[in-house]
Amino acid sequence: MGRNADAIAEGVSIAAAAARLTVRNRILVDTIARNEPFDPERVAPFARETLLALATEQEAAADLARKQRKKAWGKYSDPGSTHDYRDRDTRNLRRRQRQYNGVAKVLRERADDPEAIDALVADARQAAWGDVESNLQRRLVAEGARPDLEPDYAKMRAARMQSLRLVDLPKLAAHRRRVGPSALGTVEDPEDVAAALDSPPTET
Repeated sequence: MGRNADAIAEGVSIAAAAARLTVRNRILVDTIARNEPFDPERVAPFARETLLALATEQEAAADLARKQRKKAWGKYSDPGSTHDYRDRDTRNLRRRQRQYNGVAKVLRERADDPEAIDALVADARQAAWGDVESNLQRRLVAEGARPDLEPDYAKMRAARMQSLRLVDLPKLAAHRRRVGPSALGTVEDPEDVAAALDSPPTET
């Protein structure tokens, strides 16, 4: 009984993480792509649907384990593949069925619990804000970078220029050939661009 309880708890934890990720993505799409203000009451029904969908997946897995157990019953020959179960596997398959059903039961209970839904939405919102905060910090670091504040600037400049020549400029040239020069306006030759960028800055 203890083994089943632990397996169910682990399954619920995994499902909860999946639900949080799904709701987080929905929040990001609504607030960033659709430019809508965050409203927990609008997200809550989606969170509930997410839990119910995960519960349905667990029930489907339990039903598959049941069918596999029935098919395996009375078979004593050597299996032909990993999922070609035999009579000796029926106990494990029965245990899996119970565990899947146990996870599904907990998920459905949470879906019908307003407090559990509120907690899921709050956790997903926190995760979404964490993603936005990290992206903003990376952008601020990139846009606020100054050569005089970077001790390794001179050392890394050669590597950056090599990357520009070998990766970025060939991509630009290929894109220019594909769409035609008129679509891009006046674009200098990639080698000229590289030479200009590689030259030391002029004093102002």
